[in-house]
Amino acid sequence: MRTLVINLTRFGDLLQTQPVIAGFKQAGDVTGVMCLQNFRQATGLLRHVDAVYDVPGASLLAALDQDWPQALGGCLAWMDAVRRDFAPQRVVNLTPSLPSRLIARAMNADEILGFGLDELGFGTYSTPWAAFLEASALHRGSSPFNVVDLFRRAAHLESAGGRFELAAPDPADAAHVAGLIAAQAGVEHAGLLGLQLGASAPKRQWPAASFAEVASAVWREHRLLPVLLGSKEDKPLAEAFAAATDVPHASLVGQTSLPQLAAAVSGLRLLLSNDTGTLHLAAGLGVPVLGIFLSTAQPIDTGPYRPGSCSLEPDMACHPCSFSHECAQSWACHGEVTPAAVLHFLGAYLRGGAWPEARGLGVRAWETVLDEHGYLDLRSLSGHGEGERAAWNRVQRTFWRQFLDAAPVEPAPGEAGCLPESLKASLRPVLEQAGGLLAVLIQQARVLGAVPRPAMRTKFMATWQRLETVFASHPLLLPLSHLWLRLSQEGATGLGHIQDFAARTASLVAALSAVVSPRS
Repeated sequence: MRTLVINLTRFGDLLQTQPVIAGFKQAGDVTGVMCLQNFRQATGLLRHVDAVYDVPGASLLAALDQDWPQALGGCLAWMDAVRRDFAPQRVVNLTPSLPSRLIARAMNADEILGFGLDELGFGTYSTPWAAFLEASALHRGSSPFNVVDLFRRAAHLESAGGRFELAAPDPADAAHVAGLIAAQAGVEHAGLLGLQLGASAPKRQWPAASFAEVASAVWREHRLLPVLLGSKEDKPLAEAFAAATDVPHASLVGQTSLPQLAAAVSGLRLLLSNDTGTLHLAAGLGVPVLGIFLSTAQPIDTGPYRPGSCSLEPDMACHPCSFSHECAQSWACHGEVTPAAVLHFLGAYLRGGAWPEARGLGVRAWETVLDEHGYLDLRSLSGHGEGERAAWNRVQRTFWRQFLDAAPVEPAPGEAGCLPESLKASLRPVLEQAGGLLAVLIQQARVLGAVPRPAMRTKFMATWQRLETVFASHPLLLPLSHLWLRLSQEGATGLGHIQDFAARTASLVAALSAVVSPRS
């Protein structure tokens, strides 16, 4: 079968599509990838790709401003060319945007997995996992799953835990990068320490001076040469780093293509990085990673998909914050992760090859592991494994996995005791109200099916809307609010679908209510 995987997002997300591509290739498929034009180079880092198609988004938008009929004609001609060249029998669309859904539908494939459109132009989801993937993107910090696992499940790959293994870099690129480093360093060294100073936004960037303090100490103790990585936009950060240290270092910032960046990363002893595409590149190349997660970034959902990696985040009640958050503390989280804390973990790893357990350093430290179901998980190195967020994530992983797989929703033994009483108390009234409304809705649906009167239909719709509002009233239930809004309507040709989904949701709410009920 010819399978076309669509991912019209950023560099890191495109790389994290690798396990999906590998999964279909292992099933014997011919695999194609569709990405944004400016990330076409990144597809050379992926394994098992038989064809690549890039979306000319920038040129299309420019053409729309000049002559929209001609631009539309160009877009249609481009899609015709993809259909003729690849003729996909299956499309796996991992991007929930309307343009991506339109492209997926226009491919005329026999099957669309992930995100699609129906004949009326409404969004569809081939599996509840796809709807949860969308919910986790909209409500960051609410998902207990890594995005790689969500990609796999949205693509109907039944098991999680697919290997994240990118293609080996070209030896010519490795030689080129080695030459750039040698020309700048001019000293003997025991290996390379990679530093990714930039991130997608300044609020997610650890200070360049902090990177410099860590790199200087590592050079003096371990003789690892600091190598700065990043795009041309990161040059001011590289200059700030250089001003803050007097130790030898090499800067590849703005000097490498994506394949050359991969070659540079593959030669590192270790990468110290913000939450960026470079971090995911290192994970896919098997390079040890120490990631720093600030403001909106958190390790559970976008951390490195490589068991044995380490992630640090500030031990602050406000972390992670929402994308719309305006910090009143001038991003104090940047200073909460101190160079001393980073050096403690980094130094121990370089000396002994294992991440240490340490408390009281002002950070939440996590080692990446796989759980018993094959999903990526985090093991606390700093004593935060029993904290409110970690405990809630464990409960979520159990319930969401069952609910999204349409399996009976049952709490695991001991889950009731792991949640703090304050969290339980905040959830109880919301779940109680939701359970009552679901019972009313199911009864209203029965009556409406027997006697379809306008007045009953109005009451039924009012109850349905109230449920979405109730779920949205608690930040921990925002994914359920999104799924209720989308999946209770999706594919419905009558009341039967809504009744069935309401019954499934009621079982989830009942199980959660049992977990948060007061101890007898």
